[in-house]
Amino acid sequence: MVKWMFMKRRLGFSDEEMEKFKSDPRNEDILARAPEMMKKTIILEVVESSGCNSQHRVGDQFRFDAFGNLLTEGLPEKVCIYAFGAAQNLIYAATELLFADADPNEMRFKRTGCFDVGLECEGWGKVVLELHVE
Repeated sequence: MVKWMFMKRRLGFSDEEMEKFKSDPRNEDILARAPEMMKKTIILEVVESSGCNSQHRVGDQFRFDAFGNLLTEGLPEKVCIYAFGAAQNLIYAATELLFADADPNEMRFKRTGCFDVGLECEGWGKVVLELHVE
């Protein structure tokens, strides 16, 4: 019962909204997995970088909790929104795999990058990110 009250306050739901939220069995499953999920960190690491206007470098890491929230501690001064836009689907896939009790580190396609095509294709730069979960 405490978990439902916590979620109601956290999400700002009315009584009616909370009843609808509770009626979906997937939400019960997600909340049951929350303690284990809170121990996971989704990491996007820069594995290639050339001509990046935001100056992302190989080895830079962007950390997210298992619910897709960006963890802002330790971020570079500038963060490229275009690289993050491309990473959105990978983060979602990792979260879904975690909820399904599967290892997201086993994903076959776990790299993405900003949509800039790089200098060789008349763009500016190129950044490639790779996902892993700790």
